[in-house]
Amino acid sequence: MADGHAKPNHDYHLVDPSPWPLIGSVSAFVSAVGAVAWMKSMPLFGVQMGAYVFGAGMLGVLYTMAGWWIDVVREAESGFHTRVVQIHHRYGMILFIASEIMFFVAWFWAFFDASLFYNEVGQYARVEATGGIWPPKGLEVFDPWHLPLLNTIILLTSGTTVTWAHHALLTGDREGVKKGLIFTIILGALFSFVQVYEYMHAPFVFKNSIYGATFFMATGFHGFHVFVGTIFLGVCLLRVYKGHFTPKQHLGFEFAAWYWHFVDVVWLFLFVAIYVWGNWGAPVAAH
Repeated sequence: MADGHAKPNHDYHLVDPSPWPLIGSVSAFVSAVGAVAWMKSMPLFGVQMGAYVFGAGMLGVLYTMAGWWIDVVREAESGFHTRVVQIHHRYGMILFIASEIMFFVAWFWAFFDASLFYNEVGQYARVEATGGIWPPKGLEVFDPWHLPLLNTIILLTSGTTVTWAHHALLTGDREGVKKGLIFTIILGALFSFVQVYEYMHAPFVFKNSIYGATFFMATGFHGFHVFVGTIFLGVCLLRVYKGHFTPKQHLGFEFAAWYWHFVDVVWLFLFVAIYVWGNWGAPVAAH
């Protein structure tokens, strides 16, 4: 029986018992409790320590992610990711990206709800918050053809370089893979730098403004995804230098490329909907 389990005659992977689901669940629960206590200024056991509890939970989540993914990489390099296993991994990644699409749909929905129905009265008194126009009266906005356009060019270019790296991997050109990934990571970091600079010079703030709230939530979460995607690609680059990935088996790289293209597409929608259409007719900040 032991020999049969060690050398399976099927294409499925029977994973070893793992502590990560339990550790991840407990850590996520702790971080959620800490976040609620922190935002609501609620004492835990008589002490204001919500921020510390949240931080401890997030450290546990990050530890779980690192440990679990290291195990997955080890399984891939050990030959456990057969053709059948790879198919199901692809299904999982597709479902994950679908959930991310719905996540961003929520922020687009919030922005369009506020921008299309800015003159409503009654329970929400939105006309009082916007002055009956959109963008709200007295608000200065970003020039979409300045930093936002620059970031659009940067991100679209990064989509080209990651495709270059993917094609190089398929043809066995490992130097091309390294160069493509390095350029993509640099462009991703540059995008994040430009967005941070843009936020630092924003002519509006998050609070007390429905425009600011919807703008920062949509673009901010996208920026967070760019940051995560840059780390994802950095791990792929490290694995390339360690000799991982082959033209026929490179799911980790493939998923990173999928994720990066998803980030590209979301940004195009953000640029058109929020920066161009959503700012139409408003005074542009002079900087």
